[in-house]
Amino acid sequence: MNTPRYDAYAFIHKGLRAFMAHTLVRTGRLDVHDPAELAEVSEELRALLTICRHHLHNENTFVHPAIAARAPGACERVEHEHLEHEAAIDELEGMIDTLPGDAGALRRLYLRLSAFVAENFEHMQHEETHMNAALWDTHSDEEIIAIEQRIVASHQPQEMMLAMRWMLPHLSPDERSAMLGGMRATAPAEAFAGILGVIRPLLGGRDWRKLAQALSL
Repeated sequence: MNTPRYDAYAFIHKGLRAFMAHTLVRTGRLDVHDPAELAEVSEELRALLTICRHHLHNENTFVHPAIAARAPGACERVEHEHLEHEAAIDELEGMIDTLPGDAGALRRLYLRLSAFVAENFEHMQHEETHMNAALWDTHSDEEIIAIEQRIVASHQPQEMMLAMRWMLPHLSPDERSAMLGGMRATAPAEAFAGILGVIRPLLGGRDWRKLAQALSL
């Protein structure tokens, strides 16, 4: 049997899909006449768009140059789509300020966000198949992990915590315990405890028990 190759896209894409789906649903049921709810959902929208922008930057800065250096032309489609996504993020950010008290503005933003999420779901599927194939053809697993580590090292603490908040609860139990086990082995104890504190309320009892058993917490 072939040993599975390292997939640098898998976990962050699970987190992005979960964040996008959650925010789209919340936007769809938003009451634009409720200031508290409007502020909360607007903050979530901005956080989603910020993490999407950072994700594009990470792939543009670290992943695509590595692939293009060994497989010229392999990144053309995704680079074009990234430009479209950046324009969509700018558009959506501008639409948030139009929401207070305006149901028509909410409908327009909701439909644009729906299209953005759909486009990103298709885009991420392409990356997890075609771009992974390009990475695996041109790089060893050790090289791919090194690229991923450079991305992680470039993150500010608040960016990393937001990514963990959306990734970890939406991984499979085996994926979650493997990721957290690796973190425990390398991260300061207080940082690891902070991540556990963020995700524990987001896990159901069964998932938490599986994690606690796997890591002997």
